[in-house]
Amino acid sequence: MNAKRIVPALLVLATVIFVPACRREEAGSPAKTESQKAPARKYQCPMHPEVVKDEPGTCPICNMDLVPIEASGAASAPAGEIPGFATVKLDARKQQLLGVKTAVIARGEFSTSIKTVGRVAWDERRVHHVHTRFEAYVEHVTADFTGKFVRRGEELARVYSPELYATQQEYLLALKASRSLKGSTVSSVATGGDQLLDAARQRLLLWEITPEDIRRIEEKGEPIKSLPVYAPISGYVTGRTAYHGMKVMPSDSLFDIVDLTQLWVLADVYEYELPRLKLGQKAEVTLSYWPGRSWKGTVTYIFPSVDEKTRTVTVRIEVPNPAGELKPEMFADVVLTGRTREVLKLPEDAVIDSGTRKIVFVSLGDGELSPREVALGDHTAGFYEVLSGLESGDSVLLGANFLVDSESRLKSAEMCST
Repeated sequence: MNAKRIVPALLVLATVIFVPACRREEAGSPAKTESQKAPARKYQCPMHPEVVKDEPGTCPICNMDLVPIEASGAASAPAGEIPGFATVKLDARKQQLLGVKTAVIARGEFSTSIKTVGRVAWDERRVHHVHTRFEAYVEHVTADFTGKFVRRGEELARVYSPELYATQQEYLLALKASRSLKGSTVSSVATGGDQLLDAARQRLLLWEITPEDIRRIEEKGEPIKSLPVYAPISGYVTGRTAYHGMKVMPSDSLFDIVDLTQLWVLADVYEYELPRLKLGQKAEVTLSYWPGRSWKGTVTYIFPSVDEKTRTVTVRIEVPNPAGELKPEMFADVVLTGRTREVLKLPEDAVIDSGTRKIVFVSLGDGELSPREVALGDHTAGFYEVLSGLESGDSVLLGANFLVDSESRLKSAEMCST
């Protein structure tokens, strides 16, 4: 019974002793917090802002004397403008040591460009394969070497075909019959003669015998033994299988002729640059060993797949080549230019890219530099396109922004710690 009475008594006594003590500690806590708010003086290296000590001394990196950190630097930091960054204030000496430079941003003309390399190729639509539509024997070759330039309608070879020779004879008989039946008083007889002649003529035309050669047959009154094979276009002979005495079939290609007055340039563009690429885009083609000379072209086709090894997309550029200066299989430098537009331009050396966001420091005057997060668009010729975060007329820090970035992060850490 005595033990049961003693336990409650001890609990009451503990409450009386400890509760006032806790309250006294809580009452005294504000005073302790206020004392903590008074930051101790710290010293920092002017060249290495990350070096901070509680007492004077020298920097372990460069051996420079540490200077006291101004209290105004922490006081001027805007609360929570960008997490992890704070506004910093640099005196004239620090600005000189850091090499601080600023630039006023403004709107101006902006055009994107893609620089790449390409390979010159012939236009596949300007390649012609020359062949006969009948069995024949080659009797003479005029285009007798690969690389020879031939003009449209120029004779390439002469061939003899027994079947074609017989067809010429049939045509001459039909011609003679048509002329003799024209004077017939029976209209159906005269019409039949003309129809027979037209059928024989059409057969020669389908075998690609030219109207001029048919006229020669009519004038001579006898078949032509060796009929010529003509060039369908002007261009260069890039392939030849026709040789004297050989037999050729309709499936055989006697000559390959390519028109080089217009060529293709096949350029490789990385997949991340595809948003800046479109059909009809202008291109400039240059050769590294031909300074001062360039050729203009137009993007006419973008291939539908990405190369899995190089992560590039092939782009086809059509380039006029009237003088024949460009040759297939040449390597060329290519610049694809986009549409010119007016944007807010920001120098590239003003941007700190952390990988997740892009920061610039805006000069507020009297050495104050405020961090600002920006959204950027295209990049070209040393400038970024500003989408948001800055306005025309803002003065931004150039050059020494990484040192100021360290100072800003340090100030932000001190503000959090105090």
